[in-house]
Amino acid sequence: MSVAEPLTLAVLVSGNGSNLQAIIDRIEAGEIHARIACVISNVHGVFALERARRHGIPTVIHANGAFATRREYDNALVEVLRTHRVELVVLAGFMRILSDVMIGAFPGAVINIHPALLPAFPGLHAQKQALEYGVKFSGCTVHFVDNGTDTGPIILQAVVPVMQDDSEESLSRRILQEEHRIFPESIRLFAEGKLSFHGRQVRISS
Repeated sequence: MSVAEPLTLAVLVSGNGSNLQAIIDRIEAGEIHARIACVISNVHGVFALERARRHGIPTVIHANGAFATRREYDNALVEVLRTHRVELVVLAGFMRILSDVMIGAFPGAVINIHPALLPAFPGLHAQKQALEYGVKFSGCTVHFVDNGTDTGPIILQAVVPVMQDDSEESLSRRILQEEHRIFPESIRLFAEGKLSFHGRQVRISS
């Protein structure tokens, strides 16, 4: 019986890249049947690019200011992704909102990690929002990306208790530990064909 080809990923980043590293580590450990074809950043000089280079992964700078509109940016981004024959687009701290151009080009194949239990606290500074609201539990969510902001169907979530003395930084660190666990796991499930849509419900097969 022939072995299926690994799932081809592109990981889009804007910063430190700790989630990228978690994904790389799971792939290199043989726990995810996938390969990262390229790492794309909209910001020059971020450490995520160095992480990619250390593992021999091609990097691309797709800078914010190089295009007049979001749609022009996304059209060019789609071309880069198609050149690399990407099957799943992974947003790992990518600080841009994608337009319908990207979503239309990769329907059901763009996923994101958000540091809150969606639908609570979408958008920026989710940990700060959680603390200011006074919730007792926060966490993180992996979801498919749609045309809204953090509104796509939910794949996996992890719960993190909020401590009375938490700061935005301390809560963020504990949430990030869970991000490193459920983000690679979501990619594994996608690679193994175990995710399916039923309306907004994402079902996971055994």
